[in-house]
Amino acid sequence: MSGARREAVWYHGADVPLSWRMLARVYGGVTALRRGAYAHGWLRSYAVGKPVVVVGNLSVGGTGKTPLTLALVRALAARGLRAGVVSRGYGGNATGPLLLDAASTPQQVGDEPLLIHARSGAPVAIGRDRVAAARLLLTSAPVDVILADDGLQHYRLRRDVEICVIDGARRFGNRRLLPAGPLREPLSRLDRVDFRVCNGGLARADEVQLHLRDEGASALRSGEHVALESFAHRRVHAVAGIGNPQRFFDSLRACRIEVIEHAFADHHLFRPDDLAFDDGLPVLMTEKDAIKCRAFAQTNWWQVSVQAQLPERFLDALAQRILAV
Repeated sequence: MSGARREAVWYHGADVPLSWRMLARVYGGVTALRRGAYAHGWLRSYAVGKPVVVVGNLSVGGTGKTPLTLALVRALAARGLRAGVVSRGYGGNATGPLLLDAASTPQQVGDEPLLIHARSGAPVAIGRDRVAAARLLLTSAPVDVILADDGLQHYRLRRDVEICVIDGARRFGNRRLLPAGPLREPLSRLDRVDFRVCNGGLARADEVQLHLRDEGASALRSGEHVALESFAHRRVHAVAGIGNPQRFFDSLRACRIEVIEHAFADHHLFRPDDLAFDDGLPVLMTEKDAIKCRAFAQTNWWQVSVQAQLPERFLDALAQRILAV
């Protein structure tokens, strides 16, 4: 299915093809059997000896898990809790388990784990087997709590706290399961999570509001930092290989920047030819994309940084929940 067709069906009310609906029933049955197998003990979940906080979502695509994970690392450190991160390592070719270090590349470990490690300094381990990744992390670094990035459906790793991130603008689309809609699990799954965090839009009564604060733009080659408003009323190439590129494009337009959109698939591994626009205009991209473009960056390429802002009462409640494990 094309991206445009999928977007129209999932989020803009287009009719769902019969074949998609039939496949969604099969998908729903398989995922229900898997959840039931873990619930009844037919498949085993493994504890790793430290509290595990899962940061995930119900819908595919970008909801803001990475900025939230970075914010949680900082907030927990301020409350005396050292956090490490485990991730699947999507977009990387390493199967793991593997501990990230200064030599790790996005081709190897994926863009999001590398960004989390670079931005936070927290120890990060990746692996298809998140239990093995968590155990490696605990033997490699002093860690009080493990944050499992994008692990809501990875039931093999036993968790103590679940956080579901919700796209406040798109919510859950047509509320159907894959491939008829964007949901990995039924909406009833929300009843079992500990916290619901709403990124953008207006949080509902049972949700925590997350705001992404603009932190300006930095040149990939020189490191020069400028306010994002310095690009106002200028034409730029906006590059986004994330789950929801439109969110990035809209954020730039909100700063009165004239955007030429270049959307790529999530976790796209960029090559120089992808960004050879040859017109001298600035190129603005997300941090997640920039980490894959530094090796061949040009002088007019900029990364746009954001930082998640969360209510202190939520962060206090999370820390207390972890300490009670």
